[in-house]
Amino acid sequence: MNPNPSNLLSGVTVIDVGQIYNGPYCTFLMAMAGANVIKVEPPQGDPLRRRSVVGGAALPFAMLNSNKSMVSLNLKSERGKEIFREMVGRGDVVVENYAPGTMEKLGLGYEDLKTINPKLIYAAGSGYGRSGPKARYPAMDLTVQAMAGVMSTTGFPDRPPVKAGPAISDFFGGIHLYAGLMTALYARAMTGEGRLVEVSMLEAVYPSLSSSLGLFYGTGGAIPPRTGNRHAGLAEAPYNVYPTSDGHIAIICVSEAHWRFLTQAMNQPELGDDPRYDTLKKRVDCVEDVDALVGAFTAKWAKQPLFDLLMAHRVPCAPVRTLDEVVNDDHLHERGALQWIDHPIYGRVVLPHSPLRYQDQPLAEIVPSGELGRDNRDIYCGWLGLSAAEFDGLGEQGVI
Repeated sequence: MNPNPSNLLSGVTVIDVGQIYNGPYCTFLMAMAGANVIKVEPPQGDPLRRRSVVGGAALPFAMLNSNKSMVSLNLKSERGKEIFREMVGRGDVVVENYAPGTMEKLGLGYEDLKTINPKLIYAAGSGYGRSGPKARYPAMDLTVQAMAGVMSTTGFPDRPPVKAGPAISDFFGGIHLYAGLMTALYARAMTGEGRLVEVSMLEAVYPSLSSSLGLFYGTGGAIPPRTGNRHAGLAEAPYNVYPTSDGHIAIICVSEAHWRFLTQAMNQPELGDDPRYDTLKKRVDCVEDVDALVGAFTAKWAKQPLFDLLMAHRVPCAPVRTLDEVVNDDHLHERGALQWIDHPIYGRVVLPHSPLRYQDQPLAEIVPSGELGRDNRDIYCGWLGLSAAEFDGLGEQGVI
């Protein structure tokens, strides 16, 4: 059970049947805020565990399942369904991100479970939602990026579309699922009524296309080109990733003052008032020339000294850092956002904390995830009240 009973969501019990990224990130945020999250895995485990056969590919399981109790349960068995219903009767929230209809086929959908617990909040994440002509389409992060237009706007104009590097559809979906779930919990506190909450990854990621959509509408519906590292709506310049002698640096000027600050840092202050570049529209219209000027300047510098120079001149910028630099970032570690943990399965690793911070609320201790079924006895005997003999029978029957 969660070791931080004084936290904001203490008293809220979540039955987590999420898998991979989407549902588990939603419940991770709840666990780190003090909810009692019980992760229910099938006897073969969350598919994310099985990635351990590929190097460190199972690390995400550790990242998303801290501070959760971990049980195994065969929801395809009748006894497994009975136990799940007992858990729901004692819980507050169910979170799942299976394909729509999966839980209903098991007799464990919202309509089934609300008869057991009318105050239940049932949060369902999916690729395209529970209704509409695309509801049954396969929904992985890659396929949603393709369907959402993310891939068509990512990459360079003379090359094929590419996916965004991070799993943005999965995590945008998980964040919105958390928001919807918490809104429903608030409404329940006011009315006493539970409800179904659903979030579509496609709908969650759509607003992030705002710059590209601005260009789309601004050109009267012409399909915008991929813009590489330039602004997706071609509405800012300079806005790009520029070469340095030892890597790259990202620079963006969102105001005329920023442009003048940059020209001063370049030791070419005359460019700040040059009639070719003295307005945003002019700079966007000749973005190739602007990028050439800035790139010729940045290429003469190493990225850290250049970053220091530009920061001193108040130019918005950042060095393009490697994952090694990010994992070991002093800022993230000082804030507790990243922490070194001795994990019982994966060894010494860096794990994230929740990015949500609350005034006067200390960060919860990170309790690492563990082996499949680690908390079976505590949950089934201690929480549900099964006898030792009943518990032993569950293993013999293949229920856990």
